[in-house]
Amino acid sequence: MIAAHLAALDDDELARLYPRADAPCLRVNFVSSLDGAVAVDGLSAGLSGADDKRAFRLLRMLCDGLLVGAGTLRDERYRPLSLDPARRAWRGEHGLPAYPRLVVVSATLRLDPAAPALADAPVRPLILTGPAADPAARRALTPVADVADIPDLATGLHLLHAQGLSQLLCEGGPHLLGSLTAEDLVDELCLTLSPLLAGPGSGRITAGPPHPPRPMAPAHVLTTDEGFLLTRHTSRRSPAP
Repeated sequence: MIAAHLAALDDDELARLYPRADAPCLRVNFVSSLDGAVAVDGLSAGLSGADDKRAFRLLRMLCDGLLVGAGTLRDERYRPLSLDPARRAWRGEHGLPAYPRLVVVSATLRLDPAAPALADAPVRPLILTGPAADPAARRALTPVADVADIPDLATGLHLLHAQGLSQLLCEGGPHLLGSLTAEDLVDELCLTLSPLLAGPGSGRITAGPPHPPRPMAPAHVLTTDEGFLLTRHTSRRSPAP
């Protein structure tokens, strides 16, 4: 396992600690308090800091598609998935499109077509839903996003891979992570531990019905001046670099 101090790493060195895989890969990124809270006052922003945001921006730069649950998109008030010029230039130098594609998972399609993350997206978003979703909501979203029916998340990931989105980054929320873990689809977990005791009230980074544990292996831990711990764990089928 690699251990390093974040401030000692330049952007290229940091990117090498989060390599793009040779095979399709689902990477999950979360921040949590030391006592396991996924949010402060209902939002993850209260747990984050400059060091965590540096890794957050890097992981978005590296992915082909950004997977997020509809509830997280609404609650965290997602903005359009734009990247600054330096990150767009990095992607161009590595043969990637300027922007990753936003992929929203929504069983009900309870999404606002005018939400900036959808209406102002630099790349047309894709919404994964089930056949029972409201037809009127489907029609309302069609002008701003593609909508695809999937029977389960494994099928959804295969659909994304077929569209060239092999390197996926999931930013939650907890119910989506719980569903992905239940289907044993998570290849990596990047978890930032915030130097806070948030106290009772908030949920964990995962939610949903119980399922068997999924073993993971530590790949690296980065310490920071702010007191954060940035960890990366891989599944047993995804070897660490």
